[in-house]
Amino acid sequence: MTDSESIRLKIIEADQRDVGKGIVRISGRQMADLGVADYDLVEIRGTKATSALAVKAYPTDEDMDVARVDGLIRSNVGAGIGQYVEISKAEWRPAERVSLAPVGRGIQISIPSEALRKVFLGRPVSKGDVISTTTLRRPPGDLATGKDTMFDEIFKRSDKGSAFGLGEVKMRVVSTVPSGTVRIGEETELELLSRAVDAKAAAEVVYEDLGGMKHAIQRVREMIELPLKHPELFERLGIDPPRGVLLHGPPGTGKTMLAKAVANESSAHFASINGPEIVSKYYGESEKRIREVFEESERNAPAIIFLDELDSIAPKREEVAGEMERRMVAQLLSLMDGQKERANVIVIGATNRPDAVDPALRRPGRFDREIELGVPDFEGRREILQIHTRGMPLAQDVDLEEFATLTYGFVGADIAAFSREAAMNALRRVLPRIDLDEPTIPREILEELVVTRGDLEAAMHEVSPSALREILIEVPNVTWADVGGLEGVKQLLVEAVEWPLVYGENFRRLGIEAPKGVLLYGPPGTGKTLLAKAVANESNANFLTTKGSEILSKWYGESERHIAEIFRKARQVAPAIVFLDELDSLAPVRGGGTGEPHVTERIVNQLLSEIDGMEELRGVVVIAATNRPDIIDPALIRPGRFDELIMVPVPDAASRRKIFAVHTGKMPLAEDVDLDRLVERTDQYTGADIASICRKAGRLALREDMNAVEVRKSHFLAALEEVGPSVTPDTMKYYAKLSGELRKKGSRAVEKAVEEMEKK
Repeated sequence: MTDSESIRLKIIEADQRDVGKGIVRISGRQMADLGVADYDLVEIRGTKATSALAVKAYPTDEDMDVARVDGLIRSNVGAGIGQYVEISKAEWRPAERVSLAPVGRGIQISIPSEALRKVFLGRPVSKGDVISTTTLRRPPGDLATGKDTMFDEIFKRSDKGSAFGLGEVKMRVVSTVPSGTVRIGEETELELLSRAVDAKAAAEVVYEDLGGMKHAIQRVREMIELPLKHPELFERLGIDPPRGVLLHGPPGTGKTMLAKAVANESSAHFASINGPEIVSKYYGESEKRIREVFEESERNAPAIIFLDELDSIAPKREEVAGEMERRMVAQLLSLMDGQKERANVIVIGATNRPDAVDPALRRPGRFDREIELGVPDFEGRREILQIHTRGMPLAQDVDLEEFATLTYGFVGADIAAFSREAAMNALRRVLPRIDLDEPTIPREILEELVVTRGDLEAAMHEVSPSALREILIEVPNVTWADVGGLEGVKQLLVEAVEWPLVYGENFRRLGIEAPKGVLLYGPPGTGKTLLAKAVANESNANFLTTKGSEILSKWYGESERHIAEIFRKARQVAPAIVFLDELDSLAPVRGGGTGEPHVTERIVNQLLSEIDGMEELRGVVVIAATNRPDIIDPALIRPGRFDELIMVPVPDAASRRKIFAVHTGKMPLAEDVDLDRLVERTDQYTGADIASICRKAGRLALREDMNAVEVRKSHFLAALEEVGPSVTPDTMKYYAKLSGELRKKGSRAVEKAVEEMEKK
């Protein structure tokens, strides 16, 4: 310890890039006051003291009197976010011997001493500290030291991620020789105890372990940490502190982890109530167990009581048949807002079905605030990926931002599974060379365990968004190259579907609203469904589809519920495309059926409210296909619902040439086959007709000779004799006339509805 004076700074959470690396970020002005440079040692003192490497703050923090440290350093120093610590310059001595033990794993692990030294080389430690195996790496740009120091050697040696494992390992420093703050160097003898110590620390979750929920963390801290740490603030204001917070959102978004993180960061007693644990067959036993949890928490205040899966503990009383559920709800109501005041005890509830919770619990005074944890956006997914790959050896070709873009619709649990699957792909590559009977794995094999871009790409095919697993379909591998011709239609689809999903920021900058729906219509066989498959594949969006057979039900209300579920899932995993094939069978003109149960009318009503109702449809595009647009309900085809009405015409000569090229691309053609002559002979043929001609020609070649190696001109001519055009000139005249009337039909939808009401 030097004689330089210390500075007092406020602790704030660390950036994901710095977690586990043993560094504290302070401004350049504060570093000058302390007389330290980048990667010099400083002491941080709260209720306890620890050491860290000082690193220049990010530009956004330069004018703030703050110190960014991660949860491990906050735990080592005994201070939480928002509290003040003293920072001063410190000195270290070379470590002769350091004993480490894994924290809270509960299993025996074996890591080579060389691998440990590679990870911890240059790391300052002292007895009792908890450190992470996340490798220290040189920061980019102007934050690099640029000096010939011991850390330049460390940066040259370090890999992206830990040197030995597929995950972050936390370790406690059991002892050091000499005592005090020491630095691990090349000569340090590292000892790893085989058994884990301090199992309690294993369950610790800090705010840096949560990605994509900064806003939720801020609100939870206001509601929970403040009343627990400083109840006098509420007394001064003359108001009661909040009693409860309800966390709700899709499964896997981190509701339980957030509750644990708040308990750990606020140093509060944590008690959990799970439905199966408290339910008893004996009368009154379930209520007694709930009371015991509340009484224990009151004795250990400040305390947090966590009610996981609240909908199973406190369902709506009018909808349950059992008396026990009603009694449990009544007991919870009286405990949370009864005659007895409970100081410094806050209840956190978590559920993915907030509408199933008894409404008496969802009022101020019980659950004062409801916080939704939704599906993370791009920034959130990037943070979560950084968390789950924090201790993973990543290859140089891995770009986490690229995979954050591709994992749209993934919640935190999905990204964790995705990262784990990528690591398993890396393990499978070296598994054949591992002798499982050997007590240790050779170092050279451990060094080859690196997760590459290919491993992550393969994991993308294995893991899908959990919200879509019930209704997920495999997007066909159809690209624009598989769709011959139709260049104008393709361009319209790119502008209406791909651009809003990929360049949403540009649309917002110009104040343009993206189209909500696209209707593809035209003669049968022109490629409407094929275009929908291609746009789903090319736009990299989650693809949901439904058919009439899946929606129509004999049960009243079931059809509308299925439509609502499709759109709810689409909003949840946006950006998404909802494809409605054969729309005329789902949404015919209302009022046309007499005597039938009006199922299709109710489906039309549900579609209208979903596409352009009170609930905004953002990041979701609806694509529909039909060859009978004249019988679709006119209210659907007005602007604001199906904004783009795109006719898919019979292909012209240039398009037919491209369609022939697509269907004969893998076909061995004889020299006498002239595709241009075939194009001339196939006027008024649709894409489906041309595909049929090519298939028929191939079968005729096999019929003539089962060992044929090429398809000749005679086979195509014979196929043309058998396959005629499915569209007549009169059909195209009908669609051309219909194209001009569709817009008028949409604009007259309201007027027609009023006329029908007057007639009735």
